[in-house]
Amino acid sequence: MFFSRKPAALPTRETALPGRARPIPTAAAHFVNGRPIQAEAPAGYETAIFGLGCFWGAERIFWQTKGVWLTRVGYAGGLTPNPTYEEVCSGGTGHTEIVEVIFNPAEVTFADLMKLFLESHDPTQGMRQGNDVGTQYRSAIYFVSAAQEATARAMIAAYNTELAANGHRAPVTTELGARGDVFLAEDYHQQYLAKNPNGYCGIGGTGVSCPLPQVKAGQNQPAKPDGSA
Repeated sequence: MFFSRKPAALPTRETALPGRARPIPTAAAHFVNGRPIQAEAPAGYETAIFGLGCFWGAERIFWQTKGVWLTRVGYAGGLTPNPTYEEVCSGGTGHTEIVEVIFNPAEVTFADLMKLFLESHDPTQGMRQGNDVGTQYRSAIYFVSAAQEATARAMIAAYNTELAANGHRAPVTTELGARGDVFLAEDYHQQYLAKNPNGYCGIGGTGVSCPLPQVKAGQNQPAKPDGSA
């Protein structure tokens, strides 16, 4: 945040900060909906992990989305166990800022969230997002299933096509990998823009729409509000 400029190269296992054995204290409850911040996904619900720059503005995009049950911000994709915000911002942990999203797939699909993710930031900027520069701002998706991976890869490919058709020369640089350790951020970062409505956001897209995958006959679709298919 705050137009930070940090190293643009990821650390190695030899150079990464050591971290600590115990988790950093975080919030007890979600500031917006009151649910326990460390709640597990209810039966039938799914989890998605997105990095799209500063997590203050990114989290708000998702908690305002219908079908999202819980959001929480943290750090993923790095090497240092239980890092602090200051350590992540130093570039010495290898983490990127992420939003962990628990959602009801009967109301909003992973593809819907992927579309929101791709359109809500500029995924072509590498180790930065707008004025925020550093490895902690890189675009990332950490999938939790083979189905999520397949959807993410297909939609990134489709978005690359759309970007090129609209005059964007740079391809998507989003880091795509399997979920590893996710470390929750400190209390004051959770739902930051609900606590500080005029706070820094830093989120902005390319203006190019991402097409949703075509649903084949027989595949499940989200239920309509009246419960019908």
